[in-house]
Amino acid sequence: MGSSPSKPVSSSEGIESEKMPLAQTTAALSALSVSPTSTNGSLTLQNISSWESDITLDSKARLARTVLSHSDIRDALVAREATIATSHVFNHEIDFKTGPITNQKSSGRCWLFATTNVLRYNIMKKLKLKDFQLSQSYLFFWDKLNKSNYYLELMIENADLSVDDRVINHLSGDLISDGGQWDMAVNLLETYGVVPQSIYPESFHSSLSAPLNTLLKTKLREHALVLRKLAHDLKAAGTSAQATLSTVRAEKEKLMKEIYVIMTAVLGVPPLPDAKFTWDYYDEDGRFGTWTGTPLEYHKAFSSKSYPAKDSFSLINDPRNDYSQLISIDKLGNIWGGRPVLYVNTEIQNMKAAVVKMIKAGVPVFFGCDVGQTSERNLGIMDTALFQYEDTFDITLGLTKAQRLDMNESAMTHAMVISAVHLDAAGKPVRYKVENSWGETPGNKGYFVMTDDWFNEFVYQVVVPKSFAPKELVAVFEGVNAKVLPPWDPMGTLA
Repeated sequence: MGSSPSKPVSSSEGIESEKMPLAQTTAALSALSVSPTSTNGSLTLQNISSWESDITLDSKARLARTVLSHSDIRDALVAREATIATSHVFNHEIDFKTGPITNQKSSGRCWLFATTNVLRYNIMKKLKLKDFQLSQSYLFFWDKLNKSNYYLELMIENADLSVDDRVINHLSGDLISDGGQWDMAVNLLETYGVVPQSIYPESFHSSLSAPLNTLLKTKLREHALVLRKLAHDLKAAGTSAQATLSTVRAEKEKLMKEIYVIMTAVLGVPPLPDAKFTWDYYDEDGRFGTWTGTPLEYHKAFSSKSYPAKDSFSLINDPRNDYSQLISIDKLGNIWGGRPVLYVNTEIQNMKAAVVKMIKAGVPVFFGCDVGQTSERNLGIMDTALFQYEDTFDITLGLTKAQRLDMNESAMTHAMVISAVHLDAAGKPVRYKVENSWGETPGNKGYFVMTDDWFNEFVYQVVVPKSFAPKELVAVFEGVNAKVLPPWDPMGTLA
């Protein structure tokens, strides 16, 4: 696959980019045999026989059958050249290395791990810590509780829509996803602060979230129907809009107590954001240290003064939409009334330039991508040339980045951290070092390597402090005229 274009393109470009005059198209079609084997559109045995006859004459297809019928297609078709070219060596790397490699286990909390992995750089460097983690579970608890409230508020706000309306149907799907976005992380940090992992450690179901999610979603969907009915009944009785909202919200708070009871039983009771705790620790030289304060005070005390989380924003590359444009997603968030999810759409080169600046300045980069595309977990390689599918099957995989978004082929599914970059003699990126949150087994002791071509095609977001972004893009972010995409748009997918 080639590089993504540096200007907005129509999602119809790429496979369907060749346009011929009508007369020429008609002539070309008339020269073809357009009579199908099946007159009713079904698949016939005649089709199969014809294809098999062709394959008996194709030695490469016969070899593929011999090899791939008892091999993992991903292992069998890894390109040796790609594994050699994508070495885990980088000429520009952040000078301070954190540890340990984190592990989100069987949960979708990558964005919280990426957030805390970025935040801990400043804490570990300041206190000279050898191994340290912030509590991902603490942020997970408050995010899940607030997403539950957010969903119920949306159900109240849209009570007049029928249950089979597309909006209601979508919102009631993955209503409390483990995933999230940078702005949602900022909401949590600014409202609840953060604590070391030892203060609120992992529980069984923070690391295995599916059973808890299943129970919560069942109760929340039931709660939604209760609140919708109450709103309808009050409206039918002639109750004023304000009195209706007040009554329904009071009922919602009773129902939310059930969610809180479940969550605290399963995850444990988290520290309140304004409640003091004491954290004892050893630095890298074994010297004892202690700190006392609240989660909000901890975040304020140890967050970067030069690059605070609240002053960073998301640059995205979405070729379906105009560049230098502010984009938001309708009805997407976690804290009701909090900071909205906002993106500044820009050319991929601007995103890369920001990454290089940040790495050279010693600042790790939160980024969102589609990690499942042309990547190999054990090798820790993300490379568009990694698998030899096209040569093996005589096919072309020609979707553009925009077309992948249009056809649900790709979306922002995973968040990680860039901690190094390798530049060529001209100063252009060749590959990037990626800190993942899947433990130390995958890749190079938990680190992945991402090629620049893969960045072009499957990186959708980088989070950038304002001081590292072009001034004109900062101005776009600080503007008010956002293009609002529908809730089901792929850019609303939560990493």
